[in-house]
Amino acid sequence: MKTIVIIASFPDSIVSFRGALISALQDQQLSVHVIAPQMSDEILLELESRNITVHQIELERTGLNPISDIKSLFQMYKVIKKIKPNYSLAYTIKPVIYGSIAAKLAGVPSIFSLITGLGYAFTGEVSGKRKILQKFLHTLYRLALMANQTVFFQNNDDKNLFQQIKLVPEKINPVVVNGSGIDINAFKTTDLPVNKFNFLLIARLLGDKGIREYAKAAEMLKASHPHCSCKLVGWIDNNPDAILQRELDEWSQSGYIEYLGRFSDVQPVIAQSSVYVLPSYREGTPRTVLEAMAMGRPIITTDAPGCRETVIDNENGFLIPVQNVQALYESMVKFVESPELIEQMGKASRKIAEDKYDVNKVNYSMLSAMGLVN
Repeated sequence: MKTIVIIASFPDSIVSFRGALISALQDQQLSVHVIAPQMSDEILLELESRNITVHQIELERTGLNPISDIKSLFQMYKVIKKIKPNYSLAYTIKPVIYGSIAAKLAGVPSIFSLITGLGYAFTGEVSGKRKILQKFLHTLYRLALMANQTVFFQNNDDKNLFQQIKLVPEKINPVVVNGSGIDINAFKTTDLPVNKFNFLLIARLLGDKGIREYAKAAEMLKASHPHCSCKLVGWIDNNPDAILQRELDEWSQSGYIEYLGRFSDVQPVIAQSSVYVLPSYREGTPRTVLEAMAMGRPIITTDAPGCRETVIDNENGFLIPVQNVQALYESMVKFVESPELIEQMGKASRKIAEDKYDVNKVNYSMLSAMGLVN
């Protein structure tokens, strides 16, 4: 039996984002190993129940500590050398960089990477320390992606950027897939709230997710349409761009943001929403938007890489400029003052989710590009 090793930095994403892909790999008679840091007992048991062999390593998901990162690279190398897999697939920044290098050093014949987003160093104004970090990441990406057979991107903007600044070797023909896909059978359309206007944003609480813009628009909406509510789900991440706890407390105490905390299952909170909002500065393809679309919710998101692919403007929602609070507020008001749009655009969202983002279609395109479809 052939073997594939999947390298991740965020254990929670392995089942929720890659579970269907892992099942598809197992359907092709591959033995699946996972390398990731700091797994909870719950995730560990879930993976083992799926006949996935787990290898835990030390890996700091954010920040650049050369000593710590080299240690992580060496641990990856030792595990991969022992497994002797036929294939490796890494996703998110550090697994792609260090996992690709480790797989190459360990002699893995077929190495693949999935670029799920560009992260803190690629968004916003790039200057000072962020500019130095970006240049360093460029160098690491170039080195790592030279080892790859194929590189997957979740939108054309990211692919074009990587090719433009020559992070992807010319010998590689990168492949664009429609995000991580969504299980349209698990995420079913639910009834809209009756006589309520509930806006919802689910995200790590980072500045570049548009959290502050959402809070400002929510404050404006509370003043003009006090019967509306703006809910926020997520957590403050260990990231240089994370919002501050005092900001979150101020929004909650002022009453224009209803902070609900972190959910392992977001379906109930999406079911209670009318409209899903994500004013992000840049994404790979936002998973929460796909979940809301599959559940029949209209979307307000930005005309930004990764986000713009999910919305046909005025068909299943509205596209707004990045960091434009006024445009966000006005789009929210459109739904409040023309409530028929919510059901109409929600149905369009579901149709797009079925046609474009069905996880089975996405996984088939990945496995085909990897030469793994029988």
